[in-house]
Amino acid sequence: MRYGHGGGLSAGERERRERLRLQAVELFAQGVSPAEVARRFRITRMSASRWHRAWQQGGTQALASKGPGGEKCRLDERRLARLAAELERGPAAHGWEEDQRWTLARVSDLIATLFHIRYTPRGVSYLLHRVGWSPQVPVHRAVERDEEVIERWVAEQWPRIKSDRG
Repeated sequence: MRYGHGGGLSAGERERRERLRLQAVELFAQGVSPAEVARRFRITRMSASRWHRAWQQGGTQALASKGPGGEKCRLDERRLARLAAELERGPAAHGWEEDQRWTLARVSDLIATLFHIRYTPRGVSYLLHRVGWSPQVPVHRAVERDEEVIERWVAEQWPRIKSDRG
């Protein structure tokens, strides 16, 4: 199953989180305890304590955003687009005919075949999220599925059935 957005914090979410940390710094400077900061901002005490410790050791700059985390993706935009297109073709198009589910291992094998780059299952999971796929809820489609027949049925038969009900 597809869904709309990849994993990790967006730039806007990172900015919001950084603003929150900087507001916490102002409170720490006024003598407010990490426990009270946690309560006010509705964050865990552990996070507030970590922020307080970082601020004490490195000042305000220690709580500035460091940008997106993780390694740089080894697939450029052109390769990501090709991977997405190959995933859309389904597992059967790549030799897995016994069931129509993409697994992390299969996607890893596909990437290795297409681009001669090996990803771990966890790396594949991040990559799938980045291109808008959810490995937790795979699409399950019959090998015999005929999209044209389905579209024709929805266009011709469904309106008739729907009007007969009312």
